[in-house]
Amino acid sequence: MTITDKDRALLDLLGENARMPTATLARRLGLSRTTVQARLERLERDGVIAGYGVRLSDTAEAALVKAHVLITLAPRALGEVTAALKAIAAIRSLHSVSGSFDLIAVVHAGSVGELDMLIDRIGTLAGVERTLSSIILSTRFSR
Repeated sequence: MTITDKDRALLDLLGENARMPTATLARRLGLSRTTVQARLERLERDGVIAGYGVRLSDTAEAALVKAHVLITLAPRALGEVTAALKAIAAIRSLHSVSGSFDLIAVVHAGSVGELDMLIDRIGTLAGVERTLSSIILSTRFSR
């Protein structure tokens, strides 16, 4: 699968606004609408575009308490812990990392109290040896 510079530019525009009309995408890319539509279909078919999502407004994002939760695992617990963490909707992403921790979970909660309960829940999962949390105070930019 080859991703061209125009494909990357198209993906960047969709990252700004996934609901941008095809005609607007075409105009901004200097391509015809049918060419853009064909590129979108190819990127979807090839699995480059796996789906489209919702991005919250700055106001809605600001109402959330977000944190990074660093997680140390017991030996051979990665699969079981990953499955358990995936079932928790408040965990927005989970990353394997190098260093003294094995995973970093990015979590969103409605309040500090909810965040506290969520971190406690993560810490009690079978296979989790310890956690360390850092509350995100502000987001300088997000893409």
